[in-house]
Amino acid sequence: AEGLALMLFVWVALGGALGSVARLGLSQGINRVLGDGFPYGILTINVLGSFTMGLATALFIRKLDGNQSSQYFLTTGFLGGFTTFSAFSLDVFKLVNGGQAGSAALYVLASVGLSIAAVFAGFALMSVSNG
Repeated sequence: AEGLALMLFVWVALGGALGSVARLGLSQGINRVLGDGFPYGILTINVLGSFTMGLATALFIRKLDGNQSSQYFLTTGFLGGFTTFSAFSLDVFKLVNGGQAGSAALYVLASVGLSIAAVFAGFALMSVSNG
């Protein structure tokens, strides 16, 4: 039991490292294309990560009931490292501090609303595709 618990920590750590690197690369790429006046990169990542969380949750419920290593690697590890509430919070602070309270409010509403909707969409898509 202790060996299994240790391996779950290893899977989460590996997933978190990969998710963090993916977040950095994708965020920088998106901001390079769309500009850095608005946090498009983190917004996109949080919505994409939430959608993937919905897909993964449905998959694990339906297909991989006993595979805890894969579940922890993807959800707690990779998606935990990929999506980021702390970066989101800092982006809101920067917008407000820069006199862009309206953009900050839009960013909060879009991030939270779209991310929650994306979890539901991902779960629904996976549920429909698996019967």
